[in-house]
Amino acid sequence: MKTPFKKARDIKVGVVGYGGAFNMGRAHLQQMKGAGMTPVAVCEIDEARLEVARQDFPGIETYDSIDAMLEASDVNLITIITPHNTHAEIALKALNAGKSVCCEKPLAITTEECDQMIAAAKKNKVVLTTYHNRHWDGGILEAMQIVKKEKAIGDIVRIECHTGAYGQPRDWWRSSKTISGGILYDWGVHLMEYSLQLLGPAKLTEVSGFARQGHWSPKTAWKQDTIEDDAYLVARFDTGQWLSLSVTHIDACAKAHDRKMVEVTGTKGTLLFDPNSYKLIPPQADGSVLTRQGRNPGTPDKYYKNVARHMVRGTKLIIDGPWSRRPIHIIDLAMKSIKAGKSMKAKYA
Repeated sequence: MKTPFKKARDIKVGVVGYGGAFNMGRAHLQQMKGAGMTPVAVCEIDEARLEVARQDFPGIETYDSIDAMLEASDVNLITIITPHNTHAEIALKALNAGKSVCCEKPLAITTEECDQMIAAAKKNKVVLTTYHNRHWDGGILEAMQIVKKEKAIGDIVRIECHTGAYGQPRDWWRSSKTISGGILYDWGVHLMEYSLQLLGPAKLTEVSGFARQGHWSPKTAWKQDTIEDDAYLVARFDTGQWLSLSVTHIDACAKAHDRKMVEVTGTKGTLLFDPNSYKLIPPQADGSVLTRQGRNPGTPDKYYKNVARHMVRGTKLIIDGPWSRRPIHIIDLAMKSIKAGKSMKAKYA
């Protein structure tokens, strides 16, 4: 860290991007304020959204470019809430200006971008983190308790993740492959982050990716640049375990709705979970008999509280740059594998 802070309120925070889906700029500033930090700045190219920010946070500084914000504001921590393909460029400017950075997930689209961002944070002695608030979803919290502490399903053999259903992608930037990175980069990043928690120290060795593209593209605004109709990856680890991810717009089975988004198969049973619910199935069951099931709302507010404590007390940063890099590296290798038609070897820094 470049600058010590005595209290959380001494950390001046801002966002790049305001409004859009789910009013994310407002939500981030409110959560940072809830963690004790002080909102001071908003950067947004849309003047109408800047006016909303002024109404939401009277007296807040507003800027129409990251360059203007970095030149005039004394903000300490900047959260980037912009399309995926802009994360690296904006973050590097902020990091090299001595500002700590939080990126909405994904951290970036490519491994190379992540490595540049991690290096810039280290060089400038500032924080780099990704908004993986779902690290504290109830489903994964229960999974960590059941799998890692209770060891209720024995040793993990494989983890299968799936989401999506049949239907044309929405006409928004997340449906552009160039802007979003592809179909695997949205919910897929969350599901990879869940899985990596469960796999712990297992090291990635290689990734194979598969995709189908072109069914929906003639019907969307993005045409040839539309995200994949269906994509699938398999990741191998040095422990002999493997992990799969399927994200789809053409699967009428809708596995994520009929089963669960994550299925963890172990030597003594299977655990199924979604963000806020779980089912533990014993080895003798046929799927209809459950030993345990329930719901857990999770504690997503712990994300910014951890960031604040790290910047004030030096508490371990749970979602740091290298951790944020791991799911991106898996998906990036899958994209490279799809293009090359072969498995890609992993490279962890």
